[in-house]
Amino acid sequence: MRCWFAVFALVCAGWAQSLVPCSCGTDHAVVLEKRSMKPYTGAPEDLRPFSKFTAAYYENYQDLIEYNGAARDLPDPDLQELNEIRIGFIGPLYDHRDQKLGNRMLHGAQMAIAEANAAGGYCGKPFKLMLHNDSAIWGAASNEIVKMVYDEKVWAMFGSISGDTTHIALRVTLKAETPLINSASTDPTIPETIIPWYFTDLQDDRVQGYTLARHIYTELGLKRIAILRVNDRYGRFGVLKFRDASRRLGHPVVIEQKFLPGNTDFQRQLRVIQDSRVDAIVLWTDIVPTAMILKQMQSLGMKQRVFGSHRTIGEELITLAGPAAEGFEAVYPYDPNRADARWHEFRARYETQFQEKPDHFAALAYDAMQALLKSICRAGLNKGRILDAMTGITQYEGVTGHMVFDPNCKNIAPVFLARVHDGTIDYHRITMDQPYARVGEDGVQYSGPPLPEQQAGQIKVGIFGPHAEEAIRAPEVLRLLEQERQQGLAVSLVAIPSELSWGKASGELIKTVYQEHALALIALDRSSSHLAEQIAVKAFVPVIAISSDRALTSTNIPWIFRLPENTPLSQALSCLKEAIDQAGANREKIRGLLASGKTLAGVRFEQTGELRY
Repeated sequence: MRCWFAVFALVCAGWAQSLVPCSCGTDHAVVLEKRSMKPYTGAPEDLRPFSKFTAAYYENYQDLIEYNGAARDLPDPDLQELNEIRIGFIGPLYDHRDQKLGNRMLHGAQMAIAEANAAGGYCGKPFKLMLHNDSAIWGAASNEIVKMVYDEKVWAMFGSISGDTTHIALRVTLKAETPLINSASTDPTIPETIIPWYFTDLQDDRVQGYTLARHIYTELGLKRIAILRVNDRYGRFGVLKFRDASRRLGHPVVIEQKFLPGNTDFQRQLRVIQDSRVDAIVLWTDIVPTAMILKQMQSLGMKQRVFGSHRTIGEELITLAGPAAEGFEAVYPYDPNRADARWHEFRARYETQFQEKPDHFAALAYDAMQALLKSICRAGLNKGRILDAMTGITQYEGVTGHMVFDPNCKNIAPVFLARVHDGTIDYHRITMDQPYARVGEDGVQYSGPPLPEQQAGQIKVGIFGPHAEEAIRAPEVLRLLEQERQQGLAVSLVAIPSELSWGKASGELIKTVYQEHALALIALDRSSSHLAEQIAVKAFVPVIAISSDRALTSTNIPWIFRLPENTPLSQALSCLKEAIDQAGANREKIRGLLASGKTLAGVRFEQTGELRY
């Protein structure tokens, strides 16, 4: 684990809230100091990863991604040779379905640039945006990014909305060592690249998804959730973290429906969702499709609660959806209704200049560009020191409010929950300060239909795994079966060798469960245990797995009980035999007894299926 080092703090005391003229004689040296940064709190400790027992998300992002290259040692350029200080901008400005959002992002950035230039720019040199259109074509976007870095020689890049283009720009930053500032892309995979040149002031889909999951499952107590999303990168990657959180919390998403960008008829998807008997629907799309979906739900008589991502809410939704939007809730990065002088002044200036109210694409672009320009003025014209200055921002007061940045330069401030009520939108802070939920600590209960009793003379137990036929003929196993016969309980073992072709072995296992009505299964190794577990969750049959893979019991399936690797089959069979003796020939009752914590042949299980020591 790397030490908590560093970040390069700026020599100038404090962080000014308004731009000041840069001084050409300023000493731009920076000093290395230990960074005091609390662990990431955007997701709580109780929301653990779903598999493989890896560290929680927030634990992976406590350490700064250090830059140890030579960029800081490059000399500053001669200001006499510069006419302007160039900042690259890439976003969907025309010929793109997101061009309205892209132009709002541009307007926010332009306002920050204009105010900086009015204050003197950098040492009297004006800042200039070098504009590039994001056409959403990989090759074209790559060309534009390379052009701005190598031909136009920008000091930093700003953009884009598209996760695809932002990923491309991120790869260029790694090669060209040029800071990338983002205010619009929420792709949660961007910080997972572990590239140090990235800074964003918009909470990503990981924070948004976790927040929605907590609100829906823990605060509201809803259980059966459907996802309806646009089928592009924003929709595909946006729902990943919500879907993952749902599974970890014991409520896997019931159904996921998708639609192509530009679609206007959603009735087929909505009818499929209606047939799935869900409690609520989560939308990951934009305002216009959201309004259409809400109106079509109303026409179909659907009463489910509806939630959405940050791009689904805004005053335009009220105009387009009307009464159909009542009760709709979505996450939002800040509170646009708050009584704050800086926010109201910014909004008035923006409306005067662009004849519309600023949305979060405009406001967050303004804040991010302000932070970048301040960093350039503090650090000088050296990309390595500009990176240090951006990395040194742990908290920031923007026109959108208070921001908190983790060591990877991502804003992790709690988001707001926006709710449509009586034709207006109310906002309130929704934090992760309280425990998120209990995630499988007490095991998972079986809540399905009652299972029928089997006749005692028909009791069969499937033994699935390598060399299963030899295993059931072991002397100690035969002795156990003989004891059972003497006591009047006839148990027959069905051997299913797993060393057959996997398809044939699977077929034999299914035949044993569904046609021969095996009362329970014992799996002899890791691979056979995982397959038996999948059959168990479908067929409602208890499984005793002989494996050291704890992932078997982390999937919130109530039918799996794990014994350590190399446990003799006779011991597993003794435990199962005693459960059958006490519970009778009923799968549900056997499962309940195994999960009860009662000692059975010297073995006790937790409700999770793990051994109780």
